[in-house]
Amino acid sequence: MPHSTASSSSTPLYVNDGLLSPDQVGYLQASFPHEPLEELRQRLERDGYLFLKGLIPRDDVLKAREDYFTYLAPSGVLAPGTLPVDGIFDDKNDRLDYPGMVSAGSTDANGRPRGGLFVDLALKAHAEPWYKDGFCKHPALHSFIAKITGWGDENTLGLTRSLLRNNTPHNKAIGVHYDQIFLRHGEDTSMTAWVPMGDIALDGGGLIYLENGHTLGQEIESGFYEKARQTGLTDEEAKNAFNKNMMGGGLIADGAKEFATAHARRWLVTDYQAGDVVLHTPYMIHASTINKDPKNVIRLGTDLRFVDSSRSYDKRWTNVYAFGDGV
Repeated sequence: MPHSTASSSSTPLYVNDGLLSPDQVGYLQASFPHEPLEELRQRLERDGYLFLKGLIPRDDVLKAREDYFTYLAPSGVLAPGTLPVDGIFDDKNDRLDYPGMVSAGSTDANGRPRGGLFVDLALKAHAEPWYKDGFCKHPALHSFIAKITGWGDENTLGLTRSLLRNNTPHNKAIGVHYDQIFLRHGEDTSMTAWVPMGDIALDGGGLIYLENGHTLGQEIESGFYEKARQTGLTDEEAKNAFNKNMMGGGLIADGAKEFATAHARRWLVTDYQAGDVVLHTPYMIHASTINKDPKNVIRLGTDLRFVDSSRSYDKRWTNVYAFGDGV
């Protein structure tokens, strides 16, 4: 059965270009790690995603969330008197000074994201041992991906480069994209695990997935490469040309509402709990809603990419994420 909340039908969901209409919204189907493995594989292949409830122990996720906001607390992002694990934004702040990692937002004179110490700490957090060497290598996640893909423990490699993204209330949402755009220097066989690090309400800025978006992503990719071949471009020239035709940040579109209308497909949504994981394939089109959480909860999540190390993969992802690293 689809996973949703009791208030889902009346919860307004905003994206960068406005309010999603009811006919543009559907719900992610929940799966559970204990279900038969072959059924889960078939579901992943059919839908392009697998929304797994409780894959990682909740306490482990909340500890990582606590570590993260303890690390960012000196920036003044948290409301006074609140616990770091709760991640409550101090709404006395100018939200534009806390643009988070979802969007670069405005930039300073050096072309860096506006945000000062907040952005500096959010970037440095990617290399902290509790995150890079701990949470990103959680055995429950690694083990499940090794099984669901059939790669096995020996060949399942978690790429070092990850995107640890916070989304402060009312700032910009993630635009429309699919992950192969960023992993094009390797085979299209990678697996993304999006891990919400904490509970995320339906209107709290969580990821949304385009219904059958993996088939559309493949069509977009193959259509471009066919045009590239017809014009005589080499594979490398085609990769570069494709990337140059993306919007800023590698997006297909900034506005999820117009994109859904143009392609006559719904956005699949849900609320998330700490411990949930969404696996999605390289062509699965996704975005996010704007964080409108009424309690000012900061949305925190991470994109972890896994590959079969025995096959060709994008070696640019073997380094810790850094601002302006060109990937």
